[in-house]
Amino acid sequence: MKLFDLIKKKLFKKQPAKTGDHLVDFYTTRCDEDSRLLSKHGRIEFLTTVKYIEKYLKDGMKIMEIGAATGRYSHYFAQKGFVVDAVELIEHNIDVFKAKTQPNEKISIRQGNAINLSEYPDESYDITLLLGPMYHLYTVEEEKKALSEAMRITKSGGLVFVAYCMVDPSVLTGIFKNNKVQYSIENGLINTETFETFFPPHGIFKLYKRDEIFELTKELNAERLHFLATDGYSLHMREVIDKMDSETYELYLKYHFKTCERQDLIGLSHHTLDVLRKE
Repeated sequence: MKLFDLIKKKLFKKQPAKTGDHLVDFYTTRCDEDSRLLSKHGRIEFLTTVKYIEKYLKDGMKIMEIGAATGRYSHYFAQKGFVVDAVELIEHNIDVFKAKTQPNEKISIRQGNAINLSEYPDESYDITLLLGPMYHLYTVEEEKKALSEAMRITKSGGLVFVAYCMVDPSVLTGIFKNNKVQYSIENGLINTETFETFFPPHGIFKLYKRDEIFELTKELNAERLHFLATDGYSLHMREVIDKMDSETYELYLKYHFKTCERQDLIGLSHHTLDVLRKE
């Protein structure tokens, strides 16, 4: 047995943390999601996602956000007058979400899990946002369950927006650029022969390839409208982007919006968005 296989076998014998404990720690003490999306480079992901949602958003539509975090998207649309319901797993995020709620917003939030939305009836929402949960699910079974639950609560003809973290940009920046090669090998996070990545029970992010995403969704009763890069090359050059003057930044945004659906470039993006219409 190769060294990598021995390490992986040992790693996966570890007992997993209680459900969600690793995520609670990450989002409570290690991650500031609002600041990430408000930086110049992070705003590209936010602006791109909003741009595609607003392609299909019409007055009177009802929105559900599953895995709403601290509410960056939910509050954005609620402040535009839309009725928004939200589900979030992490209590800390819910507290921040509630603190940000303005009196005029028609918005609600419950603690819950993306793989069990039984409190919500079938065909309840025109737009369903699944912009975080697919980053943190352990198994194909859980991933399919989250997708099917999102589809179930969406009206026929409604839209489901699903975000993913992609493999290769994360390997290039997270492992090679950030000098995490030895750490990743020792912890069984990457196979140095195939460069397959692994998501151990105590891990944070699940990484996907385009073909894996399409395989997950092929049995859904849905039509794919778009599959696009939401941040493109921005995380690879975030230091440069954050220093851009306004004119250069606007030109970069124009370039990004022009190229974000080019399938030959999507693999460079850390985050992607799958836009599905329920049939």
